[in-house]
This record gives sequence, C-alpha cells and structure tokens, in this order.
Amino acid sequence: MALDPGDFAYVSAFIRESSAIVLESGKEYLVESRLMPIVREQGLPSLGALVAQLKKRPQNGLHLRVVEAMTTNETSFFRDVAPFEGLRLHVLPALMARRSADRRLRIWCGAASSGQEPYSLVILMLERFPELAHWDVKIVATDISRDILQRAKGGRYSQLEVNRGLPAPLLVKYFDRCGMEWSIKESVRKLVQFDELNLIRPWKGLPACDLVFMRNVLIYFDVPTKKDILAKIRQVMRPDGYLFLGSAETTMNIDSNFTRVQLDKSSCYRIGGA
Repeated sequence: MALDPGDFAYVSAFIRESSAIVLESGKEYLVESRLMPIVREQGLPSLGALVAQLKKRPQNGLHLRVVEAMTTNETSFFRDVAPFEGLRLHVLPALMARRSADRRLRIWCGAASSGQEPYSLVILMLERFPELAHWDVKIVATDISRDILQRAKGGRYSQLEVNRGLPAPLLVKYFDRCGMEWSIKESVRKLVQFDELNLIRPWKGLPACDLVFMRNVLIYFDVPTKKDILAKIRQVMRPDGYLFLGSAETTMNIDSNFTRVQLDKSSCYRIGGA
C-alpha cells in the first residue's frame, strides 16, 4: 500500500518535529512498513486514512503510536562485544579507582530500547566486579517509547533475543525459563531504573553521570541535533566521565570538547581528554 508523496512529507515533518529523526526521500518503504500495523489496529482502510486522522486530531495517543512505530528498536545483549570489553578492561577499573573513596557510580543508557544494553551492563558488573555489590550503583535507562520501556521493565525475552549475544552460561545464571520466553532475574532487574525521555526535549531527573551509553542513536539525527545532544551530554557527565557511542558515530567535527580514547578494538570519548 503505497504512501502518497504529500502524506510522506507530512509524516516526515511530524516525526522530525516530535523526535528529530530524519526521514529523507527514499525512506517511504520504511514508513509504510512501520505504519501499516497501526492502520490495521485502528481499522482504517489505508495509510492515507491514517495520515488524515493525524492531521485532523490534536496530538493524542495516535500521534504517540506513530512516533513509537518510527523509532528503531534494534538491540541485542552485549551488542558489538568490543565496547563491553573496553568497559571491562579499562573504563570500569579506572572509574572504580577514582571513585574508591565514595564508592558511588552513576550510569545512563540513552535510547535503551527493550533493555538488553542496561541489563548487559548489570550482568558484566555482577560477573567481573563483584565488589560493586557493596557500592552505591545506579543505572538509569531511558527511551522515547512508552511501549518499549514497559517491555524493558518486564525483562522478558524470546529464545531468539537471548540467543543474540548472550552466552549460554550467563543465560542460565541470570534468567528463568517462562514457557517459550526467558525472564531476567529480579537481582538484575532491580538495578536498572527505566524512565521515559525524549532526547530533543529538556532532560529531567538524570544524575551526574560517570558513564553514558548513547549508542546507535545519533545516526538518525541531523548535525544541529547531534550538536545539541552532545552539548547536553556534557552537562550531565562528570568532568572525568566516559561516553560510549555506536561504531558508526563520532564527535569529530561536531563537538570539539570531546576527545576520542582508543580502547583496544573499541573507543570512547572524554571531555577535553580529562
């Protein structure tokens, strides 16, 4: 069911205003595939009818459903592996040495999707840094999508999802089998706080962060939006904190306040090379 060019332009403008996600010409197929389930859910005859509903109603639950549908929620446990190795071998030991007096760590996972990333961080710490059990550690995970946050809070994953990146010994140790799904144990779940946050709106409630994971989300924004987000990250990061971006993302030529640090097969960023 093809999307009319005018309707595509409307959806693109609406999504950009709501979430800063850029939908350029050629992405019509993506919009069509993401919005058709909403068309069927609403009992509408076509994509054009859905767009008509969006145009004539004040912003409401339908508008939110469209924004959530256009948000990419691709993720996996220990995604890309190398950043977690860099965290294990270099970043966490350095942070723990510098925070040994107050024994306090604050971590933020932005655009956390269905929760695999923050839960991977918890599992890494439980496995490799058991002494952190006696520290004040808080992990905040945020996303724009209320639906995906509810799923993340539930901590239930299909066999296919746990097969992606999660070694079998860790699956058995940190998950319980629930029929055809796996449920993460409460000892892991309770260490992550999930909150709704739109990256292009004001950021509220975030702690001063020692570590920020903002991976594989900047690629969806234009350069001015990337600059704004990186500037706000600097405001919530502690001066000697660390920022992890996706492998296809960089601060170079966008925010000169960050310095790239090589970590074996991965990298991270620090403010001014602190």
